[in-house]
Amino acid sequence: MAQSILDIVSLNAGYDKKIVVSDATLSIEKGEVFGLIGLNGAGKTTLIKTVLGLREKFSGDINIGSKETISYLPERFDPPWFLSGLEFIQFSLSLYGKKITREQACEEVGRVSLNPDFLDKRVNTYSKGMRQKLGLLATFLTQAPLLILDEPMSGLDPMARQEVKKIITDTKVSGRSVFMCSHILSDVQELCDRVAVFHESKIIFTGSPSEMLKQHKAPNLEGSFLSMIS
Repeated sequence: MAQSILDIVSLNAGYDKKIVVSDATLSIEKGEVFGLIGLNGAGKTTLIKTVLGLREKFSGDINIGSKETISYLPERFDPPWFLSGLEFIQFSLSLYGKKITREQACEEVGRVSLNPDFLDKRVNTYSKGMRQKLGLLATFLTQAPLLILDEPMSGLDPMARQEVKKIITDTKVSGRSVFMCSHILSDVQELCDRVAVFHESKIIFTGSPSEMLKQHKAPNLEGSFLSMIS
């Protein structure tokens, strides 16, 4: 029987007394990739921030381990400009009681096609895509049991996207879990074991991509999603 790493039960959350997440219930199992999809402004980021403790819930329950259980990459990722790439990776890992040498980091950056020479450069010299690669790599290297990734493919070239897909798949194979938000529904269909559709503050569907396709008789997840919310 599958064991969950995150349980959200009847969660209500928002800001300024406005409910943005209404009666949300979902669970993420160990060793699965779970996708959260929805339009801009639906409340997905508010849900994630509430899970992370960055926003107070109005009511409901969130059951998860310690803060070391989660490694999080936000949609708008801007590392401290005064750090080098290597310093950022080392700082990120230190929060989880881990260390990495420059030699090890040089080997790891190849996983996302990042030039090792840039490890010694300040991150304010990085392009958007390079910063995204750095953030993704640091998130994965923490070895946290649950990775929460908000638009992880943002700013990535086709080669890097393929490499990130492999890292996500490898994370699942290792028994860890990935909770990802993405507007690239072809990636969600390819990578995710289960998905939740978030629309107008509510979760209106939870199940596998194949179940979602079957329910709406659509050729792809994008068509099924648009049918579901129309």
